[in-house]
Amino acid sequence: MSEQCGGCPSQSQGCSPDSCGSKPLEALDPREEKLAKTLSRIKRLIVVLSGKGGVGKSTVAANLAVALSLAEKNVGLLDVDIHGPSVPRLFSLQGTQPHAETTHMEPVPWSKRLSLMSLGFMLPDAYQAVIWRGPVKMGAIRQFIEDVSWGELDYLVVDCPPGTGDEPLSVMQLLGQRAEAVIVTTPQAVAVDDVRRSVSFVHEMGNRVLGVVENMSGFVCSHCEQVTNIFSTGGGERLAAEMGVPFLGRIPLDPELARAGDEGYAFMKVHPEHPTAKAVQTVADAVLRG
Repeated sequence: MSEQCGGCPSQSQGCSPDSCGSKPLEALDPREEKLAKTLSRIKRLIVVLSGKGGVGKSTVAANLAVALSLAEKNVGLLDVDIHGPSVPRLFSLQGTQPHAETTHMEPVPWSKRLSLMSLGFMLPDAYQAVIWRGPVKMGAIRQFIEDVSWGELDYLVVDCPPGTGDEPLSVMQLLGQRAEAVIVTTPQAVAVDDVRRSVSFVHEMGNRVLGVVENMSGFVCSHCEQVTNIFSTGGGERLAAEMGVPFLGRIPLDPELARAGDEGYAFMKVHPEHPTAKAVQTVADAVLRG
């Protein structure tokens, strides 16, 4: 998919972290008013970030969204990874297209309480490269927020690509200072070094870090379910303590959780009593407590 548009017109004059949704509606132009109205119907905005790729961030975001929906919350999961959207596969919805009208799109329903949106639903070919610059990404992300009929949500969980570039910056600017960040790392120092920058990024944007999740913290044997620390452990917890933010919990590296992502079934729903599901539920409970 090639670049075809100039992105969000309102961005030509710049956008501060708290400019979206912070003004009285009568003071906004029509497009800002539409964004503010959409966000006003969402109680909490949870942005899942990581400064490092390959830490299982999308898996954490997807299972967190499922866990929140199983707690009888109305949840939207927005995948803003423009170049590598994962949500369609994680929910076995490849080839699904959202219903679109001239003024809005309907999110793809997964259950009564969980709806999804991803650029992956829009691509005619799953292997098609998306070649967009920053302003076009900003325009697409804005559309996914303001033009999708999310309805009344308790939570909107946003899965960002790794780093602190265009997509995370656009999301934090559009959502404003109500957005809270869940930051995912693995225990190794090489990951923690990069993830530390994500904590700093959120602080510089003026947003709250809800907490750090240490993913792939130990390996779960598929036969006896014993956990072995094939990597180091505790890196995420030490990072949280160093940066003065909450530690939300550890999720082990589990072959069954990886298989659930590959095959597109909801691990949290299928294996609710599994130790790894309980670890994810610990993170979800921390988010629910806020």
